[in-house]
Amino acid sequence: MAYGIWRNYPFVWLLPCLALGIVCGDTLSHGCPWACFAGISVAFFVLLYACRRLFLRRLALLLAGLLLALVGFQLAGLQWEASRYDFPGHEADYRLRICGKPELKARSILCPSRLLGTCVGDSLQAEPRQSLFLLYFPKDSLAARLERGDELLVRTTLSPPRNSGNPDEFDYERYLRRQGGSGTAYVPAGHWQVVGHDSTRTLRQVALDYRDRVVALYQRLGFRGDEGAVLSALTVGDQTDLSEDIVETYSVAGANHVLSLSGLHIGFLYVLLLVLFRPVWQRWRWLKFPLLLLIVCLMWAFAFFTGLASPVVRAVTMMSILALSTLQSERLLTLNTLAATAFLMLLVRPLWLFDVSFQLSFLSLAAILLFQPPLYRLWQPRWRLLRYVWGLLTVSLAAQVGTVPLVLLYFSRFSTHFLLSNLWVVPLSSLVLYAAVFLLLLTPFPALQGFFAGWLERLLWVQNEGLRWISCLPYASFDHLWVDRWDVLLFYVFLAFFCLAVRRLTPRRAYAALFALLLLVGYHQAARYLSRPRRSLVFYNVRRAPAVHCVADDGRSWLVGPDSLPDVPLLARSLEVHWDRLRLRPPVPVAGHCSRPDLFLDDGLLFYGGRTVCILSDGRWRGKVSASPLPVDYLYVCRGYKGTLADLDGLFTARFVVFDASFTGYYRRRLADECIRRGIPFHSLAEQGALQVSL
Repeated sequence: MAYGIWRNYPFVWLLPCLALGIVCGDTLSHGCPWACFAGISVAFFVLLYACRRLFLRRLALLLAGLLLALVGFQLAGLQWEASRYDFPGHEADYRLRICGKPELKARSILCPSRLLGTCVGDSLQAEPRQSLFLLYFPKDSLAARLERGDELLVRTTLSPPRNSGNPDEFDYERYLRRQGGSGTAYVPAGHWQVVGHDSTRTLRQVALDYRDRVVALYQRLGFRGDEGAVLSALTVGDQTDLSEDIVETYSVAGANHVLSLSGLHIGFLYVLLLVLFRPVWQRWRWLKFPLLLLIVCLMWAFAFFTGLASPVVRAVTMMSILALSTLQSERLLTLNTLAATAFLMLLVRPLWLFDVSFQLSFLSLAAILLFQPPLYRLWQPRWRLLRYVWGLLTVSLAAQVGTVPLVLLYFSRFSTHFLLSNLWVVPLSSLVLYAAVFLLLLTPFPALQGFFAGWLERLLWVQNEGLRWISCLPYASFDHLWVDRWDVLLFYVFLAFFCLAVRRLTPRRAYAALFALLLLVGYHQAARYLSRPRRSLVFYNVRRAPAVHCVADDGRSWLVGPDSLPDVPLLARSLEVHWDRLRLRPPVPVAGHCSRPDLFLDDGLLFYGGRTVCILSDGRWRGKVSASPLPVDYLYVCRGYKGTLADLDGLFTARFVVFDASFTGYYRRRLADECIRRGIPFHSLAEQGALQVSL
């Protein structure tokens, strides 16, 4: 069977081998096994050309797969090596150039910058790689004037990307390295100055400038609010103005893929161009190749006006390869062509494998190729409109089958009305995209363009209101669902065996599919049992949100703050995945005084599960004495306390000290030194991550 797959679908066999190597290269150390690489290459070519027996052919295929895995391993290692930087670990003077548009954050201004070199005296030690760093500036009038191309002289400490150390958190460190970033730095006010400006632009920066011009044109034509934000996101991929309400509406309705400019929108454009040019080359065959090249050029022109964003570049690359593949066959897309496209793209950028849009795009297309034709053949409507609706429903259902595990993994949500949403939003979004292209073509005619803009705005309003109605239907979505990566992998293993069994049913294939299904269900149940909530105290590493999380065995929990109620939304943004895995009920915020059968809180003293926690956020206990000091299991020191441990000797006997993530600087160092002198163990959340205590 392996040789048959190799002969009929070579890239379906080669792609998983390359992907496995990339995963290993991303996870393991990046050694360079050149000897093994060369040995397997020689063995493969010798067996490929010299051997004719079936067994040796299978051995050659096995060696070919191992060879490709090593290629993927090396490519991933090289891309990781490109972002490596030797951090000095102390403050120094650096020269950097802002390479991206400054982004306004809640408490700072983010400027992606390239490191030009390190200043030593009056000389500059140039950085050959020009590593990418994310610089954070405080919000002030000077930082607000920064723009792309400014060259800065800064005095700061460059730091490698670090995770917070909270359970089940987003791996920001690995994400930034996969994007080519080397580290981050905070630049205080007065520690930087603009020393020059580089007016040259890369191709992508020029593309981003044109994207900004398109967005400015939309604003001049009167597009405002949700309609203008959706139009910018749908046509040029600018999501900066999307409100939380409209994002939640599209997400609950199961149409959030419309807001992310990717394969769906490029597919709309490709179909439009194909409908326009295909009748021409069917009449004059010699025009097929130049017209296909014109289609490819027009799609890349569209990608240019979207700022050459990575998802759009991937989608256009895929569609370009698919368009050129039709030179040999009129069939637009095959599974082998799709696998070949992914294979070639991963050879160029191996770490694209871990991009969510890349995974969703290719898996949805693969599922459509595998499942949509048999689903469509289940019913053959007579009327053309019914055939169109039935075709759209089967495409949506097939794509959902292929992507639902990834959607649950990344978004923890399942939208139950996705068929209705796609039936509504896919035709309308395609009309919006075509209308937006026509709107841009009307730029030389301002009066006509303004008139047409009003109709386009009404069309966007109809699309948004329809999705709002769908999102308000009963049971529109199931939230806080949890699966892990092994669940997803086992699901796709079962899906592969199921496809083989459906294609040609044999007892062996049926048993394999059944075994894969049992393995998937068994693993998921075992994972649910092992991740059940246990009675515990948890201290999280979340700045500006000090809280003690008291967890009960039955899924109830309480978030205990110093004086005011804890910032539950801020904590949830960092810990929602962890709480979903434990299947916790929404935590109850507690502050001040609380008396429950299993929890007592009064004046900063918390009693839970037989443990005592004293929460310090001010100097209320300083200088006070008691006849018998109270033993405290955990002294939780938060921002605002400026005393010492000796000030508390008259009241408490601390056995363990926990420093909150916001408690940093001089006072934390002073208390840490005091803990070391007294022999009291301590834990710094900002440096060591979250602390969980089982009760």
